[in-house]
Amino acid sequence: MARKLTLGVTGPRGFRAGGIHAGVKAGSPEDKLDLAIVTAERPCEAAAVFTMNRVQAAPVKLSREILAKSGHKLQTIVLNSGNANCCAPNDMENARRMVRITEQALGIDAFESAVAVASTGVIGTELNIDVIEKAIPQLALNVAMAEVSAFRAADAIMTTDTVRKSLAVQYHSLGNTVTIGAMAKGSGMIHPNMGTLLCVVTTDADLPAAKLQLALRNAVDVTLNRVSVDGDMSTNDSVFLLGSGYYATEYEAFCEALTALLTSLARMIAADGEGATHLITCSVKGATDEYDAETLAKSVINSSLVKAAIFGSDANFGRILCALGYTDVDFDPNRVDIEFASTAGNIEVCRAGHGLAFDESHAKYILRENEIEIKINLHLGQESATCWGCDLTYDYVKINGDYRS
Repeated sequence: MARKLTLGVTGPRGFRAGGIHAGVKAGSPEDKLDLAIVTAERPCEAAAVFTMNRVQAAPVKLSREILAKSGHKLQTIVLNSGNANCCAPNDMENARRMVRITEQALGIDAFESAVAVASTGVIGTELNIDVIEKAIPQLALNVAMAEVSAFRAADAIMTTDTVRKSLAVQYHSLGNTVTIGAMAKGSGMIHPNMGTLLCVVTTDADLPAAKLQLALRNAVDVTLNRVSVDGDMSTNDSVFLLGSGYYATEYEAFCEALTALLTSLARMIAADGEGATHLITCSVKGATDEYDAETLAKSVINSSLVKAAIFGSDANFGRILCALGYTDVDFDPNRVDIEFASTAGNIEVCRAGHGLAFDESHAKYILRENEIEIKINLHLGQESATCWGCDLTYDYVKINGDYRS
């Protein structure tokens, strides 16, 4: 079983990281970190998944290109917040400049290694590459001098996030202690169809790129791909996995630990949805296949009416049935059971597709907790899936109403 740690991306052997204030977004305070580097001592086996949005930011396009040319080898990732570098006049050239500057600052030979890039922030405005160009050498020096911090790197990619998302796990395999670390950002524009948001995962496991890619793809599908805050798929979603190759490991043990790590990150992302006051966990069981269960659970967490009901601590199960019903999944509404649960208790509100008499005040008491679980049983098969979302609050509109300003 994997053990959780707070080491983040510098937890695994062979990695360093750091963050700095560059001033990417005009007027940002000097204590707002907005530029990060995660780098390894040597070239790493690498894997990645990216957004499926047809509109893709320049960093996504360039990182795909770099991975293909390098044979899935990466040594460094440079990331910025404050600007998505997407749909802007010089977006691709600025992404390439970020890579070149980072190579020069770290002394990386572009022919022997590779640097990938990721950005997040406002779409459609020109990236202030000049401030990035000035800041990268100092950031690289900090990292080289061992003035490293997984926390500073994680803080530097935050936008509307209210909490840092940095975590690591350790497990034992083949006589070795293997570590997997990660950092992520995400609070809004979250409805992934790949991975989600910006996320960097590092490990000292010794696995080839092909196995890392399969492990990442499979883990993302049941974790980050099951998070939704607002139904908007980002143009910049990127998840990178770098393996420094120090320790042999059983592949299955690695996959289990990676999935556990990304599950924790998925929950953190959903709980930190813009303006959120409740983390919503929706579990669907009794389905004929896992895809159906996932589709139904996602429909529930994406329903604005369900999200608003959870914000108001209202046990309005009719909205849940409605959200199930407008999917393309074939199920029998007259066999559906629904239950709400939290640390304050649980209450069954629907059995066999029909409402039950229940104590509204007790239901409200249960739904006032920070994490709410919606449990749905279809009574059709043996498959299940869990997805994560958050409630819809007044603050979500406030945050997104003036996001650019």
